Amino acid sequence: MRAFRGQMSDNQPIRRSLPEKQKQLRDLKETLAAMKSHTSPALKESVRKRIAQLEAELTAAPVLKSNNRPSGTARSRQERGNAPRRPTIRSL
Repeated sequence: MRAFRGQMSDNQPIRRSLPEKQKQLRDLKETLAAMKSHTSPALKESVRKRIAQLEAELTAAPVLKSNNRPSGTARSRQERGNAPRRPTIRSL
């Protein structure tokens, strides 16, 4: 069976938003803290490595000001003069 374009099995990295990355970082830190002493060192090191990667990504990410960003494509109804979005079809 073949995968269709965009399917999760396309072997592409999962793109995460800033809040998703922050949540993943919190979860990984909790996981690392909850690991037992007999957990394999390789597993602990891989979790530490992923935590370091996420922290680097989060510090490099620009701070988005969603409140101050104007929507460039969508205009408000006041700007359009309360005109309908699509022309109405009139029957004769």
